[in-house]
Amino acid sequence: MIRALLLLTILWTFTLIMLGAYVRLSDAGLGCPDWPGCYGQLTAPDEPHEITQAEQTFGGEVHAGKGSKEMLHRYVAAGLGVLVLALAMVLWRQRPERLPRWLIVLPVLLIVFQALLGMWTVTLKLMPAVVTAHLLGGMILCALLVAMAGRIATPLPTTFSGVRSCCYLALLLLTGQIVLGGWVSTNYAGLACATSVLCQNELAGNHSVWDAFRPDRVLGQTADGASLSLAHLAAIQSLHRLGAMLVLLVVGRLIYVLHQRSSRLALPLAAALLLQIGLGMSNVLFSLPLPLAVAHNGGAALLLAILVFITVRLPAAQYTATARLNATWVRSLL
Repeated sequence: MIRALLLLTILWTFTLIMLGAYVRLSDAGLGCPDWPGCYGQLTAPDEPHEITQAEQTFGGEVHAGKGSKEMLHRYVAAGLGVLVLALAMVLWRQRPERLPRWLIVLPVLLIVFQALLGMWTVTLKLMPAVVTAHLLGGMILCALLVAMAGRIATPLPTTFSGVRSCCYLALLLLTGQIVLGGWVSTNYAGLACATSVLCQNELAGNHSVWDAFRPDRVLGQTADGASLSLAHLAAIQSLHRLGAMLVLLVVGRLIYVLHQRSSRLALPLAAALLLQIGLGMSNVLFSLPLPLAVAHNGGAALLLAILVFITVRLPAAQYTATARLNATWVRSLL
């Protein structure tokens, strides 16, 4: 039962990540100007009298289609909250070996924080820092659930202990790349570079591009209130592309090391990496079509999940004789 419930929760989380990307990239993030309802209702207004009442109460034009997308996202998120809570209760009572209690509790706390970020996304009018944090929270939640699955699964043999540092470095860089990808998406900078790989032409002669990375600014503006220029957006996209190159090198090295020990672990990671790189390039070549842009978000979640699953299954670190002697000496002083 635990494995089935955990698998369902992971798949639900993955679906929610994709749905959130679809809502954001289809410009429906403010389809409902209030939270948690939509124009004061449980569903988006679609009848003529409901639309008229909503426009009179909230002002502006009502887009029923965008509101429906946003409310679907919120209801799916609520369903995930129920699943995560149920999973935590089951795991708390029947805690499997190698599964620490903090790993059971943390997803529940993260779901609560995600709900707050969802509210702030609306009240702060798609502030990039908040929306990026919301995206990253979904990725972290997926990673935590996959880490649970890895803890329940059989640990890898001791021959894999040598890849620990490679896995940690890959996880660190991939997490940073996901943050950069979120910053690209939330600032709508996906098509800021079209003439060169690292946007040299778009960045030429501009010395204020780092204003684009300040977290205390609103959407489309610098912290001083000026409008973001193409150079600002190109800076965001350029750093994301540079990060992709670093991830390709580090994860590629990890795949090579894993392949020397087991192709069963290396091949899924290699396939996910190539898929994600291909999706990133396709988004640029085909001018960011919505299906490919959404799939790029899903590809990041898949790559992260595979990497986390491998990392948490690594055998426990073995102390060397020197390390054991030093630990004994330290304990004797306490």
